[in-house]
Amino acid sequence: MTETIAYFCCVVAFAGFGYKLIQARHTQPRRRMWFLSGFGMCIAGGIMLLTPAMENAVGVEEPIGSLLNLAADLLKIGAMAFAVAFAHSLKLGEGKRIGWHALLSWTVVAAEIALFFLSGSYRVGEHTAAGPGGLGWFVAYNVLFLVYGLISLLTFSIVFARFARHADPGPLRTGLWLLVGGGVSALGWTFWDVDDIYVLATTGAVDAGEDTLSAILAALSVGLAGAGATLSVWGPALATPFRLLGTYRTYRRIEPLWAALREAVPGIALDPGPGMPGGVEFALYRRVIEIRDGHLALRPYFDPDLPPVAEAEARKAKIPEARVAATVEAATLAAALVASEAGRRYAPDDVPATYLDEPDIATEAAWLVEVTRAWRRSAVVGRIRDRVRESELA
Repeated sequence: MTETIAYFCCVVAFAGFGYKLIQARHTQPRRRMWFLSGFGMCIAGGIMLLTPAMENAVGVEEPIGSLLNLAADLLKIGAMAFAVAFAHSLKLGEGKRIGWHALLSWTVVAAEIALFFLSGSYRVGEHTAAGPGGLGWFVAYNVLFLVYGLISLLTFSIVFARFARHADPGPLRTGLWLLVGGGVSALGWTFWDVDDIYVLATTGAVDAGEDTLSAILAALSVGLAGAGATLSVWGPALATPFRLLGTYRTYRRIEPLWAALREAVPGIALDPGPGMPGGVEFALYRRVIEIRDGHLALRPYFDPDLPPVAEAEARKAKIPEARVAATVEAATLAAALVASEAGRRYAPDDVPATYLDEPDIATEAAWLVEVTRAWRRSAVVGRIRDRVRESELA
């Protein structure tokens, strides 16, 4: 199962980052996208080289077995180098040199190759063992890989976390946080080698392949980074169903208020028939308009002296400031419905309308959600409704 997940994430990474490279020719700085795509492709390649299927395909007899491990580690180092290069290019600008980290990365690659051959390591079944007298070199090889990986991936994660915190809500911010998640997962994947170093130092051998948790962290890193990098490709398609789901949720949340107004003023709504002709967005638009029409139809029944009383009671009840206006609106509307039922008018039918603002439907619907919440749950609204009803019956 783990191998299947790893392969799937590798395919997604290669496809996603490859598409991003093609797209970058016209829409984004090419050098920066080469860095990001290099990160995804290298880390995906590192996973693939250590899967049992790959080992079965090329064999693990020496020197193939040990060279397979070296190639996988070098690809991982390449992934870390590309990740930091991408982060620095984003931070410093497209044309800036990445300088010290490029030199450090090539130095680490050269040192790792030298340490690997000095250790004389070789494959023994599912393990890689140090050659005679080479244990110290092999431990140094693994320690250098760990230290470089932690420094690089921590730098990558910190840079993108800073960008993500200051980005405006939307696809860019989501993509940045997905990249941060990929970096943190890669940090966990790299840090998981700490126990390997201890085992190597005490036994002289270490597992050649990825264990289950390590493979999961690596696959998660590729998946999150690939998702973040390609969000501009699949994000709009995914946003549509989420937008429609949110629209339907809003439609249902304002239903109690709409039902009360329709019962009091039946003429505001016509039976649309089964389902939602025109879709959920048109249904929400229609419901908002019908609530507005009901509010206008009830305007002779609104007590002009009630809003300041309702506001004072809301503040006395320590209702959060952001919800005071909606609570006042719900209370005055509840009182108007009671007055309408009792035939108690505060103004003639031709009183000028005061509810003729023209906000967009999304803003109006969000406001009505707050009013409906107060309508259903606020004790202040309930008390005012009961008090008005008692006064009408007296």
